[in-house]
Amino acid sequence: MTEAPDYDLFVIGGGINGCGIARDAAGRGLRVALAEKGDLAEATSSASTKLFHGGLRYLEYFEVRLVRESLREREVLLRAMPHISWPMRFVLPLSRDMRFDSTTPTSRLLTAVMPWMRGRRPAWLIRLGLFLYDHLGGRKILPGTRALDLRQDPAGAPLQKRFTRAFEYSDCWVEDSRLVVLNARDAEARGATIMTRAEVVGARRGAEGWEVEIARDGGARRETVRARALVNAGGPWVASILNRTLGINSTESIRLVRGSHIVTRKLFEHDRCYFFQGEDGRIIFAIPYEQDFTLIGTTDAEHSGLADRPVATPEERAYLCAFASKYFETPVTENDIVWTYSGVRPLYDDGATSATAATRDYVLTLDTAAAPLLNVFGGKITTYRKLAQAAMEKLAPHVPAATGPWTAGVALPGGDFPVEGVEALRAELRRAYPFLTEAWAARLQRAYGTDAALMLGAAQTAEDLGPDFGATLTAAEVRWLMRHEYARTAEDVVWRRTKLGLRLDAGQIAALDDWMAGERATQPG
Repeated sequence: MTEAPDYDLFVIGGGINGCGIARDAAGRGLRVALAEKGDLAEATSSASTKLFHGGLRYLEYFEVRLVRESLREREVLLRAMPHISWPMRFVLPLSRDMRFDSTTPTSRLLTAVMPWMRGRRPAWLIRLGLFLYDHLGGRKILPGTRALDLRQDPAGAPLQKRFTRAFEYSDCWVEDSRLVVLNARDAEARGATIMTRAEVVGARRGAEGWEVEIARDGGARRETVRARALVNAGGPWVASILNRTLGINSTESIRLVRGSHIVTRKLFEHDRCYFFQGEDGRIIFAIPYEQDFTLIGTTDAEHSGLADRPVATPEERAYLCAFASKYFETPVTENDIVWTYSGVRPLYDDGATSATAATRDYVLTLDTAAAPLLNVFGGKITTYRKLAQAAMEKLAPHVPAATGPWTAGVALPGGDFPVEGVEALRAELRRAYPFLTEAWAARLQRAYGTDAALMLGAAQTAEDLGPDFGATLTAAEVRWLMRHEYARTAEDVVWRRTKLGLRLDAGQIAALDDWMAGERATQPG
């Protein structure tokens, strides 16, 4: 490479890890580009359980460092994005039927010293775990654990009467796909180039850097750019990119684990979540979702092949219904399901005996045989910022222009208001735009934060926002998503930038897609 590189850092992959690294690097003064072959957060990063959590069950595997780091991050992230993340309380009913996965270190230890327990999760051990969960991360905002009498507390009403006691603890909700997009927006605001529908089809490595070949818009346009260092944040495709696209043999590998969720009609009236423990050692959550629904998940199943988008299998749907039905008074059936989604988690292959036991920690490998190549294996959404920071620490000797860490406490776009200021911001939005209903204002505030007013602009009536596509989605909002948040299709809008696909019918979504196609035709480039 004789010419100066176009970029200091080129990132492959527009999921949370790729966008987090691009944002961190751009904020350090580096010239950064990111290429995503589809839409941002199109795969794993939009298919999570939507939680910033420490991973209570990871304590059973003695993954204390991962849990501590995750717990510390909850409140750091909550302060940076109070529009798309908020505290939630989780109710953990107690039962003698609760069991460990027999392969966990805790289960083996308890069996060795107390063989009469026969794999049970006793209440005292759960309380000990929750005590650690409350104190490992230096909790300041979130309330601690408390005991509940389910015979008196409203959380007991939807449950079977055999559940009389529970613990209640704190974690945080996050709008996962919006988190990805906002990281990309912030990276671009700091100088990064964000390319969607741009597949890296090859890369040549030299002593001075990389030549990266990109196919855009289905191969209609091709270009080659140069970069000093390359980051492979391909998620489930990380090994394929490493071996096929880059032509590098590696012993590092990932374990593909499919996590499926079901969304049902609303199963309970209160705003708390449930943490259910099964007789097979697994756990699931039941979470209030989009005001009128309940989210239940997740499964852990080995997954092979990435040719097709993963889907929740009939067996997984039945498993989640049966699992939840062991707790709810009214059984959950297939007829209650309104939507399902499934994602493939690229867990680092640590040789664990089961998908459930496989580590959720991340592993970063740096290859400096020639131009630097950083590969990202595994990880979880809660630690994405720490992963990005660790990635930049590894790359720092090879990109000397980079400044130091900066992301802790820095708000994402729209998140520049205090955690306790949500209600005040919503009220201010309704005062400025009296035509907004309470539900409409709440949706916009939760999605866009302080940017909601920028999106609504000088509108004085709902008609000023242009065509109404249904469920309060207007042309003004869609234009914002196209111009500022990389949306290209109706699917991008109704399933990733919002979840309005739950409320729009097929005809409305098709009409939106046609309208967006017309808008794209009028845009330059």
